[in-house]
Amino acid sequence: MTVYVIVQLKMTDRAAYDRYQARFFDVFRNFGGRLLSADEHPRVVEGSWDRDKVVLMSFPDEAQFHAFADSPDYLEISKDRKAGAQATVLLANGFGH
Repeated sequence: MTVYVIVQLKMTDRAAYDRYQARFFDVFRNFGGRLLSADEHPRVVEGSWDRDKVVLMSFPDEAQFHAFADSPDYLEISKDRKAGAQATVLLANGFGH
C-alpha cells in the first residue's frame, strides 16, 4: 500500500539544510520514492502554520520508506537536515484498492 511522507520544516541553519538538499536526490532516487511537492511558500487556507517548508513524498509501501530513511546514505546526509531545520515528519497510509 502506498505511503505518504509529509515533512514540515522550520529552518534553523540554512547553509546546513542546503548541503542536505544538494545531496538528497542522489540518495532518494535509489528507493522507489516520488517527490510530490517541496514548497517553501505553501498557502495556509485554514488555521495557522509556523513552518518554512513542506515536503510531500510517496513510497510504494512502508518497507520502501524505511529502507530509505534507515539507509546509511540517508542517515549520513540527514545530519545536515537535522542541523539545518526542525522537522515534523508524518507517515500516512494511502487507500487500499
